[in-house]
Amino acid sequence: MLAASYPFLDVLWSMVIFFLFVIWIWILITVFADIFRRRDIGGGMKTVWLIFVIVLPYLGVFIYLIAEGHKMADRNAEQMQAARAQQDEYIKSVAGSSPADQVAQAKQLLDSGAITQAEFDTMKAKALA
Repeated sequence: MLAASYPFLDVLWSMVIFFLFVIWIWILITVFADIFRRRDIGGGMKTVWLIFVIVLPYLGVFIYLIAEGHKMADRNAEQMQAARAQQDEYIKSVAGSSPADQVAQAKQLLDSGAITQAEFDTMKAKALA
């Protein structure tokens, strides 16, 4: 009986309102994250933005998006590039070097006189094994 008293368009409208609410929460969290992540303003200005967004949520968020929207994308891209560079550096440090690099390093040591021919042969065999 409950389904009969709640027409299809009301269900559809409830779904639309729910999804708009979820999108609103997503935008609000994104704005809060951007405010806290910013390094170009001090704590006082961050506090002003946060109070503005909390006291007048819709107006505060829309004004923030209009005023800082293009900079938000730039800051996000910079953060992604920094994270990728950090990840690449970590992978390079963990991956080690290829056998060819190891042989080349051993050859440089041999040429500089730091190791003997026998040590070079041992290093070369170990790298190619």
